[in-house]
Amino acid sequence: MDVSQTEPSHLKETQVSTERVFDGQFLHVRRDTVRLPDGVLATREYIKHSGAVMVIPLLDNGRVLMERQWRTPMGRVMVEFPAGKLDAGECWQFCAQRELREETGYSAAQWAYIGAINNAISYSDEAIHLTFARGLKAGRQQLDAHEFLEVFEAEPADLLSWVRDGTVTDVKTVIGAFWLDKLLSGQWELAWQSLDAAATT
Repeated sequence: MDVSQTEPSHLKETQVSTERVFDGQFLHVRRDTVRLPDGVLATREYIKHSGAVMVIPLLDNGRVLMERQWRTPMGRVMVEFPAGKLDAGECWQFCAQRELREETGYSAAQWAYIGAINNAISYSDEAIHLTFARGLKAGRQQLDAHEFLEVFEAEPADLLSWVRDGTVTDVKTVIGAFWLDKLLSGQWELAWQSLDAAATT
């Protein structure tokens, strides 16, 4: 059975009403009243998000570029791949190029799109687009005002170890680590695009 083509009607919830609970610069919280399949009314609270892009930057020396950054909800510094929020109407290509350049100072000659993940489906509609970058060229970091992060190089084997021992828990980075392992082992292939082609696709 192809589960991607199935959406059983007997599981569908129907929106009865919706209200805005909070509108911030980054997040928007909604509260819906829905009718369940058995006819009972229920409340659903969730976050609306514009989406984001994560980049897995492959260095010529076999390592990957990663970041350390303080994350307030977690109350600690997290190890992650470079990532950033999509602007309104922005495509993943431009966002990925911008975030890689701003956060790390690097630009990339080639890009490969993996796909999108929904990282918190029970309370957010956020989609994170995952992509690889290679042919990296170092440049000047362009962090936003009052943005603090540390860029470092990591061995792919070390990254997998950090996932296994719980050092890396960020879900997009965990998924990226497994994609990286599949790529380097030759089990999965990617469709690489040049910079110009990726920017106009």
